[in-house]
Amino acid sequence: MIYPAYVIVFAVALLLAIFLSPLAGRVGYRLGIVDQPGGRRQHQGTIPRLGGVALYGAFMGAILVSLALPTGWLPPRLDPKEITRLTGLILGTTFVFVAGLIDDRRDLSPTAQFGVQFVASLIAIAFVIHIKHVNNPLTNQLFFGARGFPAPIVWVLTIFWFTGMMNTVNWLDGLDGLAAGVAAILCALLALHMYRQGQYSVVLQPLALLGATLGFLPFNFHPARIFMGSSGSYVLGFALAALGIIAGAKVATVLLVMGLPILDVAWLIWRRWRRGQRPTQGARDHLHFRLADRGVTQRAIVLGYYAFSAGFGVLALVIGPRIYKLIALALLAAIGIAVIWWANRDEIK
Repeated sequence: MIYPAYVIVFAVALLLAIFLSPLAGRVGYRLGIVDQPGGRRQHQGTIPRLGGVALYGAFMGAILVSLALPTGWLPPRLDPKEITRLTGLILGTTFVFVAGLIDDRRDLSPTAQFGVQFVASLIAIAFVIHIKHVNNPLTNQLFFGARGFPAPIVWVLTIFWFTGMMNTVNWLDGLDGLAAGVAAILCALLALHMYRQGQYSVVLQPLALLGATLGFLPFNFHPARIFMGSSGSYVLGFALAALGIIAGAKVATVLLVMGLPILDVAWLIWRRWRRGQRPTQGARDHLHFRLADRGVTQRAIVLGYYAFSAGFGVLALVIGPRIYKLIALALLAAIGIAVIWWANRDEIK
């Protein structure tokens, strides 16, 4: 059954993002929150980086509208902790949005940025958005049984999950439309998964973020008229990490969709560490930049990422046995490593 709230929430987020994106761009120009060409960025002209305002405003606006809709238009809430998690999603997203705005304006140090991600993880844990259960793909049994992981492991896993996702999205935001498009694909797949699993009321949350990203994309796709900035990448990173847990801890689905960016982050951290460089330093050694430097067009790179993410995301939906998902993850890793090796082969030799 398609509830009216689905259409309304998606449409509200989409229209708000379409309205807010050019408005945020004008504010960015006025406040001087812009990116100049040079360094990692090779765009033409001055581009405002307040796109996070549009993403956050559209996402939160749609969520608030969903709370005000008549009961008859809404799917039933079956999880007694749903409102608690929704509160954590709202508070955590708001916190990282504000911190991201400060970073866009003041350029926070890497330590301060990690502090923001750490506090955001604690907000999620406080509102029951945490990783407590993980299935063993070989036996289909829960690790540590029905009680789940002990509290210290829950904290470590959840903090690692949120900080990892926020950094992955932040580092992925290097080419026009790349991070927003991959996020949209993940939102669509999470919404489908939730619906198939009978989590009808929770479907509203990825639908709201899907509408926000799709409404923002026309302004962010090459040639971009606005960048999302740290405020946007933080919002997407936190929200996607939270929705992956809210969707029944669909960590495998998120890993399959975000697999290539995650592998790139792991590769960069290892390579920079071996060279004695700070892993957090800005540089033009990300996979998408390497591909661009080899002559692949921006649009080809972005569409390739889309196809990669969508293809493996669909696999996550259609594959039933968890052992096959583990095989799909291994296949993704092999393909991703091959692509990264090809892009960096001159340095590896």
